[in-house]
Amino acid sequence: MGSLALLLLALLQAPPTDTTLRARVEARIARAPARAVGLYYRDLANGDSLTIGAATRFHAASTMKVPVMIQLFRDRDAGLLSLDDSITVTNTFRSIVDSSPYQLDKADDSDSSLYARLGQRVAIRELIELMETVSSNLATNLLVARVDARRANATAHALGADSILVLRGVEDGKAYRAGLSNTTTARDLGMLLAAIADGRAASPGSCREMLAILGRQRFNEGIPAGLPAGTPVYHKTGWIGEVVYHDAALVEPASGGSEAGRRYVLVVLTGGIQKDEDAYALVRDLSQLVYQALPRSQSRGRSQ
Repeated sequence: MGSLALLLLALLQAPPTDTTLRARVEARIARAPARAVGLYYRDLANGDSLTIGAATRFHAASTMKVPVMIQLFRDRDAGLLSLDDSITVTNTFRSIVDSSPYQLDKADDSDSSLYARLGQRVAIRELIELMETVSSNLATNLLVARVDARRANATAHALGADSILVLRGVEDGKAYRAGLSNTTTARDLGMLLAAIADGRAASPGSCREMLAILGRQRFNEGIPAGLPAGTPVYHKTGWIGEVVYHDAALVEPASGGSEAGRRYVLVVLTGGIQKDEDAYALVRDLSQLVYQALPRSQSRGRSQ
């Protein structure tokens, strides 16, 4: 094949000049039936980043379970508790509005197994696993009562997630109606995941344990679905039907390719998407676009 033919072939295979990562991400978001989208991406190796609506505030849904987990491990590091300590399983909690009692609805919980153990004692270690991997609301409220949401909130702020609001456990109806909900931004969650990845959120050993837990996440329709099979992903999802769908992840591309060693944080928050499948597709596609851009990101420089 002649040099001219090789040049023409290269031109045909090259991406259009306007298909930067930002342009492609913005184009995909524009096609989504979403009221709002927040995206935070940061390469932990060289600092490359992309933020789109990263300061937009969303109902946190189950992503608030990440700062609760961080607080528990920090308390373990400080000798305030052992993960082998146990908590009696109850389904009666107190509203932050007036301390009136309320209960969780088993039918609205993504995990029902813990409701069969009411009155029994369950280790904190197991409750954390249920809170993160299957997003158990009952486990979450038991753990929030143990550490105090205000302490988890203060710790999150100290780690750089300075606008997150962790006010309460889940399904506190009076608080919700009073506008007292847990909220977050994509940047907030990105800062927390980076702190875990860098061993700053708690002791290095505790951070490794937290990553292992996040790596056992059972709901993988979002960010992991946009990656090559087998790519290590440590993440937490959160959703409220027809209101929000979120996925916040640390991604470690597999070794051997040009993208190896490029650990990065990716958070995608969405609001107002009516169909679960549309929300999953948006997050999956954005994850794929970020991953595909990795080999070119060093020469592209930082995007803000």
